[in-house]
Amino acid sequence: MVLEVSDLTVGFPSDEGLVRAVRGVSYELRSGEVLGIVGESGSGKSVTSLAVMGLLPGNARVSGSVKFRGQELVGASDAAMTKIRGRRVAMIFQDPMTSLNPVYTIGYQIAETLLAHHDGMSKNAALERAAELLEIVRIPNARGRLSSYPHELSGGMRQRVVIAIAMANDPDVIIADEPTTALDVTVQAQIMDALDTARKATGAAMVLITHDLGVIAGQADRVLVMYAGKLVERGSAEDIFYTPRMPYTLGLLGSLPRLDRASARLTPIPGAPPSVVNMPPGCPFTPRCPLAQPVCDEVEPELAPTTSPDHSAACHFSQELVGREAQDLFETTVSDAHALAQFVRETEDQTS
Repeated sequence: MVLEVSDLTVGFPSDEGLVRAVRGVSYELRSGEVLGIVGESGSGKSVTSLAVMGLLPGNARVSGSVKFRGQELVGASDAAMTKIRGRRVAMIFQDPMTSLNPVYTIGYQIAETLLAHHDGMSKNAALERAAELLEIVRIPNARGRLSSYPHELSGGMRQRVVIAIAMANDPDVIIADEPTTALDVTVQAQIMDALDTARKATGAAMVLITHDLGVIAGQADRVLVMYAGKLVERGSAEDIFYTPRMPYTLGLLGSLPRLDRASARLTPIPGAPPSVVNMPPGCPFTPRCPLAQPVCDEVEPELAPTTSPDHSAACHFSQELVGREAQDLFETTVSDAHALAQFVRETEDQTS
């Protein structure tokens, strides 16, 4: 295994109490594998990746284990992490405009990444390699773009530059945190193609983090689904897309547009994720779940194998999802939510 995460927990002190952003996350990443991590905003995806990279703020309370090729990263010194970050494990952040320094040229920033980890490399050699990297991620006039500043490039081009920086030192692991955020669909496809090119060029394993299951379709070998800071389903891409065993996963799939069903409408998940401060007992998805029973309010289910040992789900009633569709499962709950919203509007009209 190139990366092993075991019982990773991250909390942040606040005035209301401890924010439990990540709660006992465990996963393994194999060489050359693409692991997708999906979930709504606030589910703990990005915090998990920042904990792996050792980039959390000083007030973060981190426990558990993160091992890169057997080397423990949790609690490692800054000197030890400097040798790994950017060289062995690289990260692509959500917003390329804030990832890139606005006062330095593109060529300088790529060359800086190379020079930081290769003592014998000359500046000219680093710039030459930077041009090659820009060509690999398909930036037109790559050599001419070395003298450009980030604000002179489009959002898609900036993200390609960030991908070039990530692959500069041929890392073993690339963590891509929402790499297609705020990009239109056409550019998203181009960025995913550039990521695939970078992975194949470096031979790196990849952790692909997103809130959109559609982004990882056809990309990921295995998928982890997160909710309220915890893994709620884990399995191969085929397991997650075709035989989900967690209502939340089925809800995410139901919110995706389907070209194979012209008459099908999107089925949203009603409600909102819970606060991760002072969470009540039981399953955190209970208030939004159409399958919820009294046991769900009392006992939070653990990941347990379903029909396959490699496919696990955290649901007391996972077997009841066999053959179910999101529209059938959530339509009653959605209708109730619409009726409640209409009642609130009518009440407000009468009182005004």
